[in-house]
Amino acid sequence: MFTSTGAFSGFSVDDIDGARTFYGETLGLPVTTNEMGFLELQLASGAMILIYGKPHHTPASFTILNFPVDDVESAVDDLNARGVTTKIYPDDVMPSVIKGIMRGNGPDIAWFLDPAGNVLSVLSSR
Repeated sequence: MFTSTGAFSGFSVDDIDGARTFYGETLGLPVTTNEMGFLELQLASGAMILIYGKPHHTPASFTILNFPVDDVESAVDDLNARGVTTKIYPDDVMPSVIKGIMRGNGPDIAWFLDPAGNVLSVLSSR
């Protein structure tokens, strides 16, 4: 019988070690390596995300992981201080104010890339 118990999401990267460093050290998230050598990213919500290496990886052209935050600007400042670039789209594609924060078109949001080129975001939880 189909059930959603234990369901999880996953995405590919081109460099497992680079992903471990980025998610574990740069972003400060709990990351473990499973018996198959895949990374397991543990989120505060209790969800687990599988990160696996893929030959000829192509970055996702959409946001694969969103981090809701109380204050997008503070989160962006924190990410920028960690060396993460949050201005990844040109203004003619995704208009944003300084630091790459888009306002006034849904929740405040800023996108950034992991080392494999996958798109992540911080967005207002309010």
